[in-house]
Amino acid sequence: MNLFDQGLLDTPFGWTAALLVGLAFGFWLERAGFGSSRKLAAIFYLRDFAVVRVMFTAVATAALGLVALDVAGLFDASRVYRMETLLGPQIVGGLLFGAGFVAGGWCPGTALVGAASGKLDALAFLAATLLGSLVYAAFWPQLAPLQDVGTCGVVTLPELLHLSSGAVAALVVAVALAAFTAIHRFAPRR
Repeated sequence: MNLFDQGLLDTPFGWTAALLVGLAFGFWLERAGFGSSRKLAAIFYLRDFAVVRVMFTAVATAALGLVALDVAGLFDASRVYRMETLLGPQIVGGLLFGAGFVAGGWCPGTALVGAASGKLDALAFLAATLLGSLVYAAFWPQLAPLQDVGTCGVVTLPELLHLSSGAVAALVVAVALAAFTAIHRFAPRR
């Protein structure tokens, strides 16, 4: 049984499951302290590496889980939408995202968690995010030519590295474990 073939993802069950997973994710983000802009921004000042630990754990778990589901025949990774790699817009967008994260102490997802927790700075960040999106839309005619800078087509890590998805998942886990070791060894103790 493949999840795509069964159509479970486009049913009320699929949407309900997605909503419940999202709410649980937000709940656990708040419980982990990620409803605090101070905790989130501390990574940029090399004071608290909890965000790195959580993100690496999430990425490694997702990579292993997707490979396991694919091997079991429950998930067809080739049917997942993949964005085209556009180096120019993605680099500029990443720099803007990072600058906003450092300045505001939030990313959009954690700002939603913070807003749900009653944090006014999270609401201000979300308002600024909306304003930034509106400014981007207003200047789209002038920015549209930049959209194709560095177009590479759809590129995935397995294709780029000429490795199987299982090998890339193992590599992601190895990098995560190396990061955890480095953090444990060199990060300041609280």
